[in-house]
Amino acid sequence: MLKLRSISRAIAPALLIALAISTAQAQRTKHQSQNSGRAVLWHKVDVANQDTYLGPGGAALQPDLSHIEYIDQEKAGHSIKYKIRDGAGNVWVAKLGVEAQPETAAVRLLSALGYYTDVNYLVPTITIPGKGTFSNVRLALRPEDVDRKELWSWGKTPFEHTPQMKGLLLMMAFINNWDLKTTNNHILRGGGPERYIVGDLGSSFGKTGFNSLPIFFRIGRSRNDPKGYAKTKLVAGVSDYKVRVVYHGKNRSRMHDFTKEDARWLADLLVQLKDDQIRDMFRAANYSPGQIHTLTKAVKSRIEQLDRAASDRRLAGRR
Repeated sequence: MLKLRSISRAIAPALLIALAISTAQAQRTKHQSQNSGRAVLWHKVDVANQDTYLGPGGAALQPDLSHIEYIDQEKAGHSIKYKIRDGAGNVWVAKLGVEAQPETAAVRLLSALGYYTDVNYLVPTITIPGKGTFSNVRLALRPEDVDRKELWSWGKTPFEHTPQMKGLLLMMAFINNWDLKTTNNHILRGGGPERYIVGDLGSSFGKTGFNSLPIFFRIGRSRNDPKGYAKTKLVAGVSDYKVRVVYHGKNRSRMHDFTKEDARWLADLLVQLKDDQIRDMFRAANYSPGQIHTLTKAVKSRIEQLDRAASDRRLAGRR
């Protein structure tokens, strides 16, 4: 009996350790199972019927400006940003400055194609208690049940080499978003599947620069520059089965491997956009009538460039 008790005492710690390891592995497997297949970047939508004026939040999530409460200031990023609470109790990040308009339009364009994005709106004027009255302010919704702390990096996602990720990269070149860095990319958890989004699109609708040379690569870059955007082009050329795009922004090394199939996948989405939808995304960002005309014409030109490049049949049959 004493011998059996001694054996039991010796085995018990080992059993406890084994049980702990087994439990941890089960929890890890459960976590992986819960997330496996649930991470999303894009979903299929009826492009031609997307509301590009109200955007992904629609009428239901529009901010209630009847009462604004200042919460605090967010320090990161190029623009001044204040966290506020509206009359409905919803929390928003108010972005001031030159990035507000292009980000509002870019979110509507990406969302209309099926990419997951933040919910945002541009308000022509807003008074934030203790801070002042501001014009053309982007409000981005921050639902309290959604966590956005984790970031993702270009080239390190579950979506590499898929048409959806290639399409997203092409869209960054399409809108001339030259600020492709990890701190702008968020994983949203809560309120649905695990969503990968580009959370800062403010460095768009301008120029990405003139060159990729060290030190000098920033020369010529601009954001929220309709005339500058209209002077640039998207497609640099087509060879074999590749489509080359014009891009001098960050992470430009990832902009050199687009096939005609990649271009075709995205072009097939873009060609579904109606002229009114393109205009509406810029109206929503409170651009002037002249700027709306310039930007709409430029976007349509880029769609045509990509569509032609995807349809180019030169050197067909060669691999």
